[in-house]
Amino acid sequence: MGFSLSHYSCFLCVIVLLPLLCKCQDTFTYSRATYYGSPDCLGTPTGACGFGEYGRNVNGGKVGAVSRLYRNGTGCGACYQVRCKIPNLCTDDGMRVVVTDHGEGDHTDFILSPRGFSMLALPNMAADLFAYGVVGIEYRRVPCQYPNSNLLFKVHEHSRFPDYLALVMLYQAGLSDITAVEIWQEDRQEWKGMRKSYGAVWDMANPPKGGVNLRFQVSGRGGSQKWVLLWDLIPADWKPGFSYDSAFQLDD
Repeated sequence: MGFSLSHYSCFLCVIVLLPLLCKCQDTFTYSRATYYGSPDCLGTPTGACGFGEYGRNVNGGKVGAVSRLYRNGTGCGACYQVRCKIPNLCTDDGMRVVVTDHGEGDHTDFILSPRGFSMLALPNMAADLFAYGVVGIEYRRVPCQYPNSNLLFKVHEHSRFPDYLALVMLYQAGLSDITAVEIWQEDRQEWKGMRKSYGAVWDMANPPKGGVNLRFQVSGRGGSQKWVLLWDLIPADWKPGFSYDSAFQLDD
């Protein structure tokens, strides 16, 4: 991903920054960040996490690509507090970014959407910050917040009913990672693991017939793990591109 100074119109996209929660990693990590070109200041729907249009709009378009934080897709959907360190240009709190893509820059940990990058700057100082191209930052992981949304399970557009099912989780709150997904096989009375396809996409060839009963493994800080069971989550006549509400949200 590259960056360009041609997107100063993105400064009009600046919105009020929501307060950051205190429940987060205790320490900041020092790194660098840059930005990529976007005609509407937002993210890209073709990001490596497989989020589609959600990856363009989530968090008001304050999204980004990461390299080592991508963690083979496990890092998709994670939230970070990012703040730049240039005196008289950068806000004290920075902004919250959602990981939606993979990318490597000039020794950077974040390649931000133009809207996200502009939110690092003090009012009326975004143009000066964009002129740097690459800036020193510090970041830490913080909980994702979606107060008006449950965790959604979207049947990926590449799915083919009834022979191939691919799922991607949207609006995943909290600090935890989803590290495994399994579907209940009624005929064998056992759980069958889905394959980590890429990014945040899990898939299975020849999935069990009927409605989908699913469980997923959540891994938290300190190595803690738990399974979350969702019965009758997806109907027997599931359709590619449709999203199904879990009526559940992660909070850790």
